[in-house]
Amino acid sequence: MDNTPPFRKVLVANRGEIALRVMRGCRELGIATVAVFSEADAEALHVRAADEAFCIGPAPSAESYLRQDKLLEVARATGADAIHPGYGFLSENATFARACAAAGVVFVGPSPESMEVMGDKVSARKAMIAAGVPVVPGTTEPLASPEEAVRVAAEIGYPVMLKASAGGGGKGMRAVMTPDQLLPALRAAQSEARNSFGDDRVYVEKLVAAPRHVEVQVLSDTHGNHLHLFERDCSIQRRHQKLVEESPCPVLRDEVRQAMTKVATQAAAAIDYVGAGTVEFLYDNATEDFYFLEMNTRLQVEHPVTEMITGIDLVHAQLVVAAGHPAPFTQDQLTQTGHAIEVRICAEDPAENFRPAPGRIAALREPTGPWVRVDAAWYPGYEVPIFYDPMLAKLIVWGADRDAAIRRMRRALAEFALTGIRHNLAFHRAVMSHAPFIEGTTVDTGYIARHFGEDLTLAEGTEDDARVAMIAAAIAAHEDRKRALGAAGSGAATEPGNAWAMAGRLRALRRS
Repeated sequence: MDNTPPFRKVLVANRGEIALRVMRGCRELGIATVAVFSEADAEALHVRAADEAFCIGPAPSAESYLRQDKLLEVARATGADAIHPGYGFLSENATFARACAAAGVVFVGPSPESMEVMGDKVSARKAMIAAGVPVVPGTTEPLASPEEAVRVAAEIGYPVMLKASAGGGGKGMRAVMTPDQLLPALRAAQSEARNSFGDDRVYVEKLVAAPRHVEVQVLSDTHGNHLHLFERDCSIQRRHQKLVEESPCPVLRDEVRQAMTKVATQAAAAIDYVGAGTVEFLYDNATEDFYFLEMNTRLQVEHPVTEMITGIDLVHAQLVVAAGHPAPFTQDQLTQTGHAIEVRICAEDPAENFRPAPGRIAALREPTGPWVRVDAAWYPGYEVPIFYDPMLAKLIVWGADRDAAIRRMRRALAEFALTGIRHNLAFHRAVMSHAPFIEGTTVDTGYIARHFGEDLTLAEGTEDDARVAMIAAAIAAHEDRKRALGAAGSGAATEPGNAWAMAGRLRALRRS
């Protein structure tokens, strides 16, 4: 086996936990790393972890992490032969990928052409229809006028979904249940799309009622290999932002899984994809039909879930195929073992409509133990800046099956302590003890709104809440032991889904 590193030096054009994650992967392959940072990130861990580090501008990302000229200048000055963009920022920017190629630096990601096809939802729909990939019924061109919107929506049949052609992250999306809602929703979607993307084009498609959001991890190389690494269920979302991810999807039959993963590799092949990517689907719980949603042409936030159930390091694989080598494994060598769950830990204030909540971390205790992983770039005393995405860390666990993974996640969350800032740890503790989530089959993208509503005030970041979480986890563990021993149990306190309810009552008593 050739142990020659695929690159000599890689510049990581990102920050936070993903920058640290990529640097660790590079170090394991013997690749030197270069960090870039804004003035706000001078004390960040990714700066300390790199072999070299360079400040590229003031705190706002438009003046630092999005400055393509400065990134390429650092790459030239340090002799970096590749740039890894992580996710976010410039990871799906075709202009930057072309600029890297022009500068003689490898962009660790797909070609600009692949990004452009999948970066525009209308062109992506056209490409997938041509490739025989199932898509949700709807338009293949942006709406030309309000009158066309009225006509098309009537033809498709309500409810419908308006989506920004250049959209992402839930921006420029509006569900329309009745005809009288259509034109106000169209104006709102166009305005949000224009403000978010500089592009107000909108298209319309049939709204799939209560779908699951299921995505397939793919990896393609320059030798014509298009592989899948199975699926992830990302249905627990708030305002189209994923909060909990798991694999395997609890409800997919093997036949459906095989069909979905086959279609995902078909989609990658249709656009000559190279690198790691994710093909996302809406899955209809009632009919078992699935429809292409979009393709993320980069590494995903939730990639550790796939790593846990396959044993594959996706950053290693990205670097290998970016260097022009074949994928380091074949489809037959890939297996899906056990169950993995990831939760996203964010600095946000639930009492203020989940507004980002920067501040200084006073105390921090991360969980440890078998099959527990924390991807983060924080430390006690770290000042969380206001300028960037509020996601701070990811907690990932693996278990032999879904029940074991949920129990391990409960235990890990109970061990987690984070004070000094507001955060959403308590929300995750609530989900992991919530009967509908534990049962699994009734989860869909409306889960949070249906069961928790918009005001998740239970997610307060105090040391007292960490103690309450430990009580909830202890109750849940006691229930698990009773069920394992065959004890029937009775009363609200012994119902599997009510552990958090009891902890909530304890919290209320303490605060009264």
